[in-house]
Amino acid sequence: MPTHFAGSRKTVRALNAFINLVRACDSVTGRISLQLEAQGLTMGQFGVLEALLHLGPMCQHAIAQKLLRSGGNITLVVDNLEKHGWVRRERQKDDRRMIMIHLTQQGRRLIERVFPDHASAIEREFRNLGPREQEVLRHLCRKLGRGNERFDSQRRNKREKQYA
Repeated sequence: MPTHFAGSRKTVRALNAFINLVRACDSVTGRISLQLEAQGLTMGQFGVLEALLHLGPMCQHAIAQKLLRSGGNITLVVDNLEKHGWVRRERQKDDRRMIMIHLTQQGRRLIERVFPDHASAIEREFRNLGPREQEVLRHLCRKLGRGNERFDSQRRNKREKQYA
């Protein structure tokens, strides 16, 4: 459904593109979430497990940055993963403030079992687009995700000051 806002052509075009982007993202995410929920995982839990599987142990701050989530959100997700026995926290000896998150064997078995099905579900979701369209979409999303460089720079500086 397009916007009913009576703005300039430029604004209406941007609003319609935004509406289509959000609706497509919500639709695909909803279907993918159901597949993960059937495996007993939330999208956030899957994201953390996948990051640890492919990137190795990381501190919560690095996980939050990688997944574009708040520190509080990641803390809650890691708490729940730890309760299930899928991750463990390890305080660093040289800097006791630094806590690394590690996959447990149980967590590794889970994500190694779930990831191939997840990747296949995503592949099925993208079958409506040809290979070239998928590449164009990836490029456009990356360009859009970079957004306003000045805004992103200000946000990064604010976060760096927060954790300094």
